[in-house]
Amino acid sequence: MVSVPRLVVAAPASGSGKTTVATGLMAAFAGRGLAVSPHKVGPDYIDPGYHALATGRPGRNLDAYMCGPGLIAPLFTHGASGCDLAVVEGVMGLYDGASGQGELASTAQVSKLLRAPVVLVVDASSQSRSVAALVHGFASWDPEVRIGGVILNKVASDRHEALLREALDESGLPVLGVLRRAPQVATPSRHLGLVPVAERQNDALEAVRAMGDRVREGCDLDALMALARSAPALPDEAWEPQAYPREGARPVVAVAGGAAFTFAYAEHAELLTAAGAEVAVFDPLHDEKLPTGTAGLVIGGGFPEVYGPELSANEPLRRAVTDLALSGAPVAAECAGLLYLARELDGRPMCGVLDASARMSERLTLGYRQAVAVSDSVLAVAGTRLRGHEFHRTVLEPGAGATPAWGLHQPERRVEGFVQQGVHASYLHTHWAAEPGVARRFVERCRG
Repeated sequence: MVSVPRLVVAAPASGSGKTTVATGLMAAFAGRGLAVSPHKVGPDYIDPGYHALATGRPGRNLDAYMCGPGLIAPLFTHGASGCDLAVVEGVMGLYDGASGQGELASTAQVSKLLRAPVVLVVDASSQSRSVAALVHGFASWDPEVRIGGVILNKVASDRHEALLREALDESGLPVLGVLRRAPQVATPSRHLGLVPVAERQNDALEAVRAMGDRVREGCDLDALMALARSAPALPDEAWEPQAYPREGARPVVAVAGGAAFTFAYAEHAELLTAAGAEVAVFDPLHDEKLPTGTAGLVIGGGFPEVYGPELSANEPLRRAVTDLALSGAPVAAECAGLLYLARELDGRPMCGVLDASARMSERLTLGYRQAVAVSDSVLAVAGTRLRGHEFHRTVLEPGAGATPAWGLHQPERRVEGFVQQGVHASYLHTHWAAEPGVARRFVERCRG
């Protein structure tokens, strides 16, 4: 049995302020000297970066679609091990999940799997007594979801606060915090959401401090901690990346990082290390060589379209990546990595490993996908089934090579990506904890 005090921060809808509240709570409790474990419901890569700044620990995702409901509590327990408190930021509205899949991957489902109390963040602007009806509806919709209190956001004045509190007195749910209307904390956005921490480190630190200050001033931290401690013990054992010791040198797996490649799940590096690899992070914006001894390459998601000129100008590294791929070494590329391996991106030369051209588009491609491996590759044997997520505003032509990476079955049937020599490149983001064999297979291929 594992007992970690925990809270899930949810909201009736996106835009209510849950990122500000969740990140602010993490920063405020960390400021009290507590070890705070940060988590995010869903596939989002960007919010966990702000969570990591607030807590000094890796931000971790809890995605019941990609990993399956059965892994949520074990992954949570793994991340929260040794911590005094865990704060889980929800996704969208409390009951919103995978399209057409009922509660699957919703914040509500994750709260039930974690047996965690929910703090509902309500945008109280333009309402007074109606807030009680709103909160009552959310609290009574699913009796298994335990809403333990409310934080009111965008409250206009003392009078407005008094009206809201009076209305909520009848609901039986305590008001655990009140945040006044204020200029938005500086967290700029662009075409895929917030600008990642790696691109604005100093400004992001200031933004996280400001969130922490707002929450510290407006919320009852003692009452929130008491609510977190009311969560019962979890019976699930922690997920652990299973070690596969091998004699001999550990192959070096180079992992792209830096401002252009910020999308990564913490468990991927842990799985590679457990499988016997030495993980070496490099920055394609600045490093002109791959790490010494590189035997395999992982290029995850991010924003190559924002840094196209700089990536293109780094010709020595582009040549090194191309030479590695042409040698047959294992290369796994997701989304941004796929674009980096293409012939060109928005007319600028990239690595040219793939005979494909990429460009920015007005159309957002977004959603969960069911996928099956079309052929054997460095990541999977043909027929392996995984669930993943697409999230991009670019178009690649052609979208699939002679040997595609995946056959997708949701929402429409199509093939996608490229498998050639040791390269596996695709738009699809996957979570390797759902299929640990992916990391083991990749590292074994790196061993030659």
